Amino acid sequence: MKNRKPRVGALKPGSPSDSTVTPARAAKGPLHPYLVLAIAILLPGVGQVVNNTPQRGFLMVFSILSLGWISYHLTGPDHSFAGRYAGGILIYAISVLDAYRWGRYRWELFRRPGGPGGDIGAGPR
Repeated sequence: MKNRKPRVGALKPGSPSDSTVTPARAAKGPLHPYLVLAIAILLPGVGQVVNNTPQRGFLMVFSILSLGWISYHLTGPDHSFAGRYAGGILIYAISVLDAYRWGRYRWELFRRPGGPGGDIGAGPR
């Protein structure tokens, strides 16, 4: 048993892909909600990614594209741009609001006393 080879893909302690979180990274905290909002407005789905929910961001982008495509094919050429892509625009607006809401939630959770951020922001409000 002494000369056993390590499994392929096995992690070594201290390797870059090790899942341990350093205390400095844990204390850094989430991005400010307004920055998350700006990112979500400019890049659909990326607001969810910076909030640590990449699956949700992928789902939002997929929904924007698919509902935009469906609403485009269900309308005629006499409709406006917003009318032709109404499904995609609706999901885009929902994704922006969702990214901001979860960004604000994570920000407040980090700042509260006794939360993951400890005493950071624990002063009087």
